[in-house]
Formats: sequence, structure tokens, C-alpha cells
Amino acid sequence: MAKQTENSLNTVNLIASTTQLTGDVNSQTDIRIDGTLKGNLNTGGRLIIGESGKILGDINCKTAEIEGSIEGTIVVAGLLTLKSTSKLKGEVTTAQLMIEPGAQFNGSCKMERTSEKEAK
Repeated sequence: MAKQTENSLNTVNLIASTTQLTGDVNSQTDIRIDGTLKGNLNTGGRLIIGESGKILGDINCKTAEIEGSIEGTIVVAGLLTLKSTSKLKGEVTTAQLMIEPGAQFNGSCKMERTSEKEAK
């Protein structure tokens, strides 16, 4: 069984596989996307993109686990995990990166720890 992380509001936002959103999304809590988002996403929590999930836009989050696809820039303060079914096209800035065999990553990656970000 997967370990679920808690956030300050103990809430998880869910965008179902039959949902398509256009526009920017801002959230302070965890979010799971199984549908499509055409726009930017900013969350203070954890981002999970399911296998059917797709984001076309820029992302800023605390941690991320990707099974679906992203096209854009992603900034992750902690760990970015690209699962074997993931497809990422764009620029990545993260403190930690884990890529499973089979994942597709086309773009650039910059590894940057939180303390280095705060110093700038």
C-alpha cells in the first residue's frame, strides 16, 4: 500500500480522466491530475499526474510523481519522480530526480537544492 503524505489542510484536489481544464490552477494542497490541463499549475503540495493525465504548461510544486505527460517547464522543490509510463518534454529544475526505465525525458535538467535557491 502506498504511503500517503499529509498536507496542512488534509485535502487532495482531483481532476478526473474525463475532465479537460483550460487556464491556470493555484492550490496550497496536494493535487492529482488524471485529465488534461492546458495552463500553468502552482501548488504548495504534492503533484501526481496519473497515467492518463496531461499538462501543457508550466508547473511549480513541492514534490511530483509523473506517470502521464508534461509539455512545459517544471520546477520541483523536492523530489521529482518520472515513472516508466511518463513522457516529459521541456525544462526541469529540481532538488532530486528519479527516472524509472522506460520513462521518456526530452529537454534539460538543472539540479538545485533548496538552500541554493534561498541564497540567490
